[in-house]
Amino acid sequence: MTTPSGIGVPTLGIREADACFAFEFAMRVAVKSIDVARHLKIKGPFAQDLHHSAMFTGLIEQLGTVSSITRDEGGCEIVIAKSAPILEDCHIGDSIAVNGACLTVTEFDKIKEGGWFKVWLANETLERTDLGERKVGDELNLERAMAAHVRFGGHFVQAHVDTTATIVASIPDGNSLRLTFQLPEPTSSRPSLLPYLIPKGYVTIDGASLTITAVDDSQRTFGVMLIQHTQEKISLSRKPIGSKVNIEVDMVGKYVEKSVLAALEGGEGHGLRALVEKVVMDVLAKKGIQ
Repeated sequence: MTTPSGIGVPTLGIREADACFAFEFAMRVAVKSIDVARHLKIKGPFAQDLHHSAMFTGLIEQLGTVSSITRDEGGCEIVIAKSAPILEDCHIGDSIAVNGACLTVTEFDKIKEGGWFKVWLANETLERTDLGERKVGDELNLERAMAAHVRFGGHFVQAHVDTTATIVASIPDGNSLRLTFQLPEPTSSRPSLLPYLIPKGYVTIDGASLTITAVDDSQRTFGVMLIQHTQEKISLSRKPIGSKVNIEVDMVGKYVEKSVLAALEGGEGHGLRALVEKVVMDVLAKKGIQ
């Protein structure tokens, strides 16, 4: 089977088409549950979990502009203007992906400054993303949370930024633009994300769903290509070399890794031992050794 992320996994007897359908159906049910909780104003702990959940596609809807920034010890408040198209159905408490980070609308106005909304960034968000480095006038990629009734494009994006990367190369290729990014050196608290980056796989950069064109593990780099249309619709193409970008790796890869490791390890490693024993026995059998 190939999941919507492009990662191949065993289907355990399930037809590929059925498995892909079931995967997408499950995600749509989750999104629909969030919609229902919002519109019915359901209360309680379960509803709180739903209200704080959101799913995105990585298809940028609007380029907003930083209008004002207010900082204090607890974090940062940002007002984003020129956002009217995504505020048509906005409510206080809605989630909007801002440069790939899921933030909560605390206040908005559909008319003034071309439509503006206000979000609060906690220190954790400022540490993990590049949003703390934004200045008044900077462009930001914006996307509303996915609705269950719309066509699904891009890939499954949580807007939970994993890390930042640095633009190290920008090379025109006809009307397209090839960009190369370098990930930071891994630490004990933030391990390497390279295992989740594969050629032709998905990655979210500043909230935009993009296809990986190349990966170099030795240099901790990966590349993407932006067609002309994408260059015009997102802010990434206008960032200079040396700029930081927000990175979210494909969550499907994380789930696959965790599931496979759990299956291999089993109880006290017995699953892994059984797998190794089976491989050894198969090799011996092929060589005629009993």
